[in-house]
Amino acid sequence: MLRKILPVLLLFIAFAAQSQTACITLGQNPSTAFPVCGTDTFKQASVPTCGGKTIPVPGCSNAAYGDLNPFWYRFTCYQSGTLGLTITPEDLGDDYDWQLFDITGHDPKDVYTDASIFVVGNWSGSYGVTGTAANNSNSVSCASDPTTGVTTFSKMPNITAGHTYLLLISHFSGSGQSGYALSFKGGTASITDTTKPALLSATADCAGQVITVTLNKKVKCTSLAIDGTDFTLSPSSANVVAASSLNCSNAFDMDSFSITLDKPLPPGQYSLVIQNGSDQNSLLDNCDNNIPPGSTVPFTINPLAPTPMDSMTPIACSPNEIRLVFRKKMLCSTVASDGSDFVVTGNPSIQVTSAMADSCANGLSPIIKVKLNKPIQTAGNFTITLQKGSDGNTVLDECAQETPAGSFIGFVTADTVSAVFDYSVHLGCVFDTLFYSHDGRNGVNQWNWVFDTNGASTTEDSIFNFNDYGNKHIQLNVSNGVCTDSAAADIILDNELVSRFVVTPSKQLCPEDAAQFIDSSTGKIISWFWTFGDGTTSNLQIPLPKYYANPLTRDGRSFPVSLTVKNDIGCYDTSQAMVKVFYSCHIAVPSAFTPNGDGLNDYLYPLNAYKAKNLVFRVYNRWGQLVFESKDWTKKWDGRINGNPQPAGTYVWMLQYFEDNDATPVILKGTVVLIR
Repeated sequence: MLRKILPVLLLFIAFAAQSQTACITLGQNPSTAFPVCGTDTFKQASVPTCGGKTIPVPGCSNAAYGDLNPFWYRFTCYQSGTLGLTITPEDLGDDYDWQLFDITGHDPKDVYTDASIFVVGNWSGSYGVTGTAANNSNSVSCASDPTTGVTTFSKMPNITAGHTYLLLISHFSGSGQSGYALSFKGGTASITDTTKPALLSATADCAGQVITVTLNKKVKCTSLAIDGTDFTLSPSSANVVAASSLNCSNAFDMDSFSITLDKPLPPGQYSLVIQNGSDQNSLLDNCDNNIPPGSTVPFTINPLAPTPMDSMTPIACSPNEIRLVFRKKMLCSTVASDGSDFVVTGNPSIQVTSAMADSCANGLSPIIKVKLNKPIQTAGNFTITLQKGSDGNTVLDECAQETPAGSFIGFVTADTVSAVFDYSVHLGCVFDTLFYSHDGRNGVNQWNWVFDTNGASTTEDSIFNFNDYGNKHIQLNVSNGVCTDSAAADIILDNELVSRFVVTPSKQLCPEDAAQFIDSSTGKIISWFWTFGDGTTSNLQIPLPKYYANPLTRDGRSFPVSLTVKNDIGCYDTSQAMVKVFYSCHIAVPSAFTPNGDGLNDYLYPLNAYKAKNLVFRVYNRWGQLVFESKDWTKKWDGRINGNPQPAGTYVWMLQYFEDNDATPVILKGTVVLIR
């Protein structure tokens, strides 16, 4: 065989040579796949030559893969678990490839384009039995030279209950196919539907001679005897002479079919009884479960009578169309397209301009659409009346019975509504109040207000408080149960008042420094009031520079400074800051210290270095060893190194720093005596 002798690099050439014939046999394309049952071994005697559409195979890219000479199989998982499958060629020298797809929520044709629905597969060049095995871990074996002995088995995939799967079995060679057997054994999943088939309902046509039967699940088309011998009637007023299903021309199974009687049935109650037909069975599902002989389904033959005008779809807001609903399907051809079958009366005056059956199928539809010359935008009571139209009749149902002229249906319309609303805003000091209202005209009984991101309301009118400021979007949706409308407004709440100020050069001052207080408040401010903590005040927005008296204490003194601002609607806000004035900013280092813990001169550090920048303070012993270093003037030397007291004596210190606004460093040095 071709695939047994060609290396991998030639597989694409062989694939392309056979990719020419369309598959028309049932089961040879994804949309007409065989339904299979896990209890059966499915035997395929031969495989017609066709196919060649490319299949994406995740993990394989060294050759072209496609549905050459394919058969497709469809099944549903009813119990989650692992799937075992075995494909046994009648000729063990045949090479069969296969791939499994999860098509849940997909069109079956997606197998040609969507790699994400791949589950597991085997495209090896090896021949013989193939399938899944519990002791394999590979999701796919790619195309290969058969002499390399690549395994024909892949791992058992996990499948999920409720999901639908397609299995492709492809024969690479174009001739010499002897068929194969397909079985699903060895896994823990179940693909067998345990629901037993049954007759669900039956309805008769107008003539009482054709009965349409619906089943609770799909059954095999081949199990339906076309001579109708699967069924009898009770009472036996007529004989069943034929049975057929429209679905079976392009599928293997069906869930509805029709039977034909040798004569019409008179009005009355009947039952359809199933039995073993001339094919020696009743109806069989895909697992060969039968509908038990003797099962029945009732149906009624009603006397022929006109179909009345009895209902319409709900009337929408501002309708320009009426949709009439009939109990039976009506003959589309009997609806006059100019709308002359119908007349509408009421206030205001409305004219019918056209009519047509909606979604006509096989010449029948249960709905007729009647077009009006204008939308009805006011509340009112109206009547639509049937009359003989320009075609000489009213409308006829599927049994050719004419609905009597003069039949009518009343309907009610609602007023259109407007959501335009009134509002006003009261600006406050703590929160702003929105007063809102709607007039409720035209029967509005539902209000849905949305106040930006701050809240909502369902009342017709009320108040709402905003506790923040800025742009606000107000939305109102109204309804009278039929008609709806929406309106919106944007408002600006610009009355936020915030008191703020800064102190320069800083909030820590030397006696000779002038403090400059700069207002940075926001809002529509009309007045400022400063208190400086020393009994002085100012009403200027930017006060004159302030000099504080030299504090009398070495620790300095703090002054509470406050700014109170007032806006144009009489609101106030106050901010505060503490300003510290030092006794002195002259930096000095003591000439002696006594680290004895008595609270007096226990530490060595540079004094008054409040405004020194990039300060470095170092202390050395008499041998030049560094015993202390700090870049923070408030960190002090306690006369110890690593917790060990240092001996009394003279030590050398060095101090380096930058003064405010000066790029030139100050370097000082001196000696200090440690006294114990």
